[in-house]
Amino acid sequence: MLDAEERARAARFVFERDRHQFIAAHALLRLLLQQLAGGPAAAWRFTAGAHGKPALHAAHGLGRLAFNISHTGGAVACAMTLDHAIGVDIEDLGRRGRLLEIADAYFAPDELVLLRAAPAAAQRETFFRLWTLKEAYIKAHGDGLSLPLDRFSFVLSPPAIAFAPGFPDDPRLWQFATVLPTATHVLSVAVRHGGAKPVAVAPCRMTHSDVDRLLTATAVDGPSPAGRPMG
Repeated sequence: MLDAEERARAARFVFERDRHQFIAAHALLRLLLQQLAGGPAAAWRFTAGAHGKPALHAAHGLGRLAFNISHTGGAVACAMTLDHAIGVDIEDLGRRGRLLEIADAYFAPDELVLLRAAPAAAQRETFFRLWTLKEAYIKAHGDGLSLPLDRFSFVLSPPAIAFAPGFPDDPRLWQFATVLPTATHVLSVAVRHGGAKPVAVAPCRMTHSDVDRLLTATAVDGPSPAGRPMG
């Protein structure tokens, strides 16, 4: 169901596991779009913003819908909203790396304090909770890694963002959620409500499934998704 560009990108991965993660994430996106708005999963077309963030092609007439995808070892994620920017990141808790060195390079001072204060048994999960929140915010913001990672920081209970003095954003406009969808993964979502005034926290619904189940449950044929009205 992937288009030629997606298949070409998938073919460029050196390792088969990375190729499978990419294919599963993009298939999940197409299947969820099909469930939401109808039409064959293969019919969806996408464009990319200045920093590479994907969006639905204007020809579909669904400009209100925003989405984001993420993939890691053993899991993929897709998040969708109407009328609000959104970002999602999922990470494998078993991912290798010198976590404290990475944190020293990219975390804000307050986050480093939080990480180093965590008990040794909880330090890995704390790192990935902070990391996925930062990634989800960056992806929702849309400016990618051009944002200075040490100029914004998170607390975890509940997840909330703070900005360094002079950083051009307002923490009241953001909503975050972090979950452990499996015993070995951490997932975070960031939603920007937009507008000049804070708004009430919107509900966030998460569903845990697998691509094979979606393929079985979702018909691959149907009317064209272009112009289908949104609720």
